Amino acid sequence: MGFDGGVSDSPYGDLGRPPLHEAALRRALVSEGGFWRDVRVVDSTGSTNADLAERAAEGAPEGTVLVTEMQTAGRGRQGRSWTAPPRSGLMFSMLLRPDVPVPALGWAPLLTGVAVATAVRRMTAWAQEGEGFLAGGDVAVDARLKWPNDLMVGERKLAGILAEKIDGGLVIGVGLNVGLRESELPVETATSLAIERAPLSDRAPLLRAILREFATWYREWTALGGDPETSGLRTAYKDLCATLGRTVRVELPGGRTLAGTARDVDGAGRLVVAGTGGDSAVSAGDVVHVR
Repeated sequence: MGFDGGVSDSPYGDLGRPPLHEAALRRALVSEGGFWRDVRVVDSTGSTNADLAERAAEGAPEGTVLVTEMQTAGRGRQGRSWTAPPRSGLMFSMLLRPDVPVPALGWAPLLTGVAVATAVRRMTAWAQEGEGFLAGGDVAVDARLKWPNDLMVGERKLAGILAEKIDGGLVIGVGLNVGLRESELPVETATSLAIERAPLSDRAPLLRAILREFATWYREWTALGGDPETSGLRTAYKDLCATLGRTVRVELPGGRTLAGTARDVDGAGRLVVAGTGGDSAVSAGDVVHVR
């Protein structure tokens, strides 16, 4: 799962964490008529979301992807910071200009969660099948979604997604823990593919799988006017959502809280919580799964 020695200045200093190759990713993902228009890899940056927003303002096309080997000022939801050693995860942002009604835009980060979860589940299962370890199509890493778009394994966070509106579009950032070791976790409630003993340690095929899965969902969703029903997105999200059926506490903006049972994700992507006063639809908030 990795080399436990120190990390040198060379990108090959940690043999368990080889660098990503921009040219190879472009060859695999960028094609005439394809969705992905450009893929860039940088050694380090403060925030791929912020950098890509700048490129969008300069006219970068939809389908531009920015990947970094290390993010020094990564942000999660509500401005939380996140740092990780170089090449220990997949940290990238995508530039989107979805031609859908404004109310449908809330589904974009949820769509991203579906794409990331599906790709992780598929790629870890395939990796084991290739080694003859897996039978019957089981899933090696049971990655599921906590509403709205945290990727979880059990109660530990594997990946986070941050969507930000920009002029004329969206930038969506993904941070997925791949090779992080227990001693490197910034919080004990996090996890990584290495910690979950996934057989997949090479980040490049996983990134390709995520981007291809995303493009498939995104094209279908936008072609159908952002409709989560006819595109199958709402069904796919609910099938992967570990929050549904759980007793939850939702910490709402303004310091309020809502407790009850997560009953549904509605057509607007809101979490429907059945509480003592009836159903409440939540569009934003931190969800705590109550044990």
